[in-house]
Amino acid sequence: MKKYQILLLGLLFDALGFVSFIIPGIGEFSDIIWAPVSAWLMTKLYKGREGKIAGVITFVEEALPGFDVIPTFTLMWLYTYVFKSKSKNN
Repeated sequence: MKKYQILLLGLLFDALGFVSFIIPGIGEFSDIIWAPVSAWLMTKLYKGREGKIAGVITFVEEALPGFDVIPTFTLMWLYTYVFKSKSKNN
């Protein structure tokens, strides 16, 4: 999968994580389902140790109330394709 396809999927998944703020009460219930799904998706988008760590972080972020505003998929993309690639070039 190309890096910009991963970015678009990450933006979509982050938007889905924000849905719990739109529907008060019901939204937090949706996090019970979304937290493990988002963790699994993170491990599929980013392989290896970093993907597993990001999956755990995503699970915790989605499971805790009020933390849904953190765009973990987008942050992981930035880490992988912007910050990490710059450090390899130096």
